Amino acid sequence: MEQYSLLDAEQEQQFARRWHELGDQAALHALVKSHLRLAAKVARHYRGYGLPLADIIAEANVGLVVAAQRFEPDRGSRFSTYALWWIKASIHEYILRSWSLVKIGTTAAQKKLFFRLRSEIRKVSNNQTSLTPEIANVVAEHLGVTAADVIEMDGRLRGDFSLNKPMDDDGQTAEWETMLVDNSPDAEVILAERDETTQQTTALSAA
Repeated sequence: MEQYSLLDAEQEQQFARRWHELGDQAALHALVKSHLRLAAKVARHYRGYGLPLADIIAEANVGLVVAAQRFEPDRGSRFSTYALWWIKASIHEYILRSWSLVKIGTTAAQKKLFFRLRSEIRKVSNNQTSLTPEIANVVAEHLGVTAADVIEMDGRLRGDFSLNKPMDDDGQTAEWETMLVDNSPDAEVILAERDETTQQTTALSAA
């Protein structure tokens, strides 16, 4: 991937204003190109879903373009913080479209369960993957859904794709479940997520 220089806050504001006020395509492209690396890094965190990484990156770039088009420079946030939400949303929608189980699971609650169920089960059960009624109740409370929703999604996941099945026939490689998300730290993504959390906390405090 070709490297582009990151913009400082003032440059982001200038390019965003030129796009909004003048329809300057060059300014829009500059805003997008300067954050292609961020989109690619976020995309790599989702490479364990059994989908081509190139396609995930392409979807991340779609989200980045939408973010650049919608970014409002006067709101006071950095573009990377704003773009992170759109990049993730675009990737999530692509993954959901690509998995057959979501043909019957399209609500916001079901999407949350799809992406977080396994990690929540491990979190509350000392890294076990089996779902008991007690664990289902705790996970449901954490995710703001019902225990029935948790049990139903668990059944869909196990029926649609065996997350505990080894990736290779010899059984020696990592299981799909452990590869669902790349949890390795990345400074650029961490900073954007931290800024996003700060923005959300500030908004809630002001409400």
